[in-house]
Amino acid sequence: MKLEKLKKKFKDKKILILGFGKEGRDALVFLRKLFPKKVIGIADKKESIKNNIKNTKLHLGEDYLKALKEYDIVIKSPGVPFKIIPLSQRKKITSPTEIFFENFKGKIIGITGTKGKSTTSFLIYQILKSKKKKVHLLGNIGKPPLSSLFTLSKKDLIVYELSAHQLFNLKTSPHIALLLNIYPEHLDYYENFQQYIKAKSNITKYQTENDYLIYNASDPIIKKIAKKSKAKKIPIEGKSYYELDLEAAKKVGEIFNISLPKKLKFLPHRLEFIGEFKGIKFYNDSLSTIPQSTIFALQTLGEKVESLIAGGYDRGVSFKELARKIKESNVKNLILFPQTGKKILKELKKLKIKRKINYFFVKKMKQAVEICYKNTKKGKICLLSPASPSFGLFKDYRERGNLFKKYVKMLNKK
Repeated sequence: MKLEKLKKKFKDKKILILGFGKEGRDALVFLRKLFPKKVIGIADKKESIKNNIKNTKLHLGEDYLKALKEYDIVIKSPGVPFKIIPLSQRKKITSPTEIFFENFKGKIIGITGTKGKSTTSFLIYQILKSKKKKVHLLGNIGKPPLSSLFTLSKKDLIVYELSAHQLFNLKTSPHIALLLNIYPEHLDYYENFQQYIKAKSNITKYQTENDYLIYNASDPIIKKIAKKSKAKKIPIEGKSYYELDLEAAKKVGEIFNISLPKKLKFLPHRLEFIGEFKGIKFYNDSLSTIPQSTIFALQTLGEKVESLIAGGYDRGVSFKELARKIKESNVKNLILFPQTGKKILKELKKLKIKRKINYFFVKKMKQAVEICYKNTKKGKICLLSPASPSFGLFKDYRERGNLFKKYVKMLNKK
């Protein structure tokens, strides 16, 4: 894809990449192809980074934000909260997502929601691929966006999973937007919940009457956002995330006159059935990072859930609804990780629960799985659905889920 307009815009500017994670590294590769000899700045809170690309200037450590005033254009990675950027420097901020949206000339299908966006993106990708469409997965679930610009054509279809961080400050909306749900999350990243909602709403804010908005009609926050949208509106509903995700993907297929393929794959760590060991069924729902997704997991699996592993990093959300759901369920063993494990227990103790619930506090996944094997009856379910992010004890939700699977299979042999 020709990028002459972008080259002209960036040519005589001093450019800084703010945040050197997955998207930051991709931005550097992208810029180096455009400008082989230009010195590119890199600013990151880390004291040291691996960077083998020449002609770069590093700004590392606690004072990394001071570098902003030295540059004309700042490409901010999603992991850097906008609220920490000095007001005087905000006009020069752009992002990999914004650059991609402004320069890609084909159709983008954008998916966002507090939960379900990865699953929905993957389902849409499979549906479009089933008819041999030239389709690409970008964003959180797929490749970083910028390097892809060199090889894409106008005929290509882009399925783009969009987090609130990627949508924040975005001034272009996709041709087909999917808005699945909005719950309180990332409250440590945004100034307040309203700012998080505003970021999510950017997925449809700049749509026209020639675009499509597929939205969850049972979510009151989303219904308000949809009312303001100029796009063709397609409401959807579902009793669980999985029904909603499938319905959303199905509607995208209908826009392209493609019916659901007979076989669809689901992603790991999302109510993933690991297997039955010693008569106990084990489910890995490690991507459950908010209470609402654990509530849905308990609803989906029903009364056979006897052991629940929950808890993790504290982002300041409430666990009152989850406590009520646990009270209504048949959960008898609650295995809790720090930090939010104590908060979940505190909310449960406020409720009058007639049956006995065993509480266990753990810091290691092996210990959690050992407790499950010891205390879960044959024919019942052990569910890992943390209702919290993984940070602190685990690298990410994948590591948490993979360790769960590892110890379930390892301890089965004992």
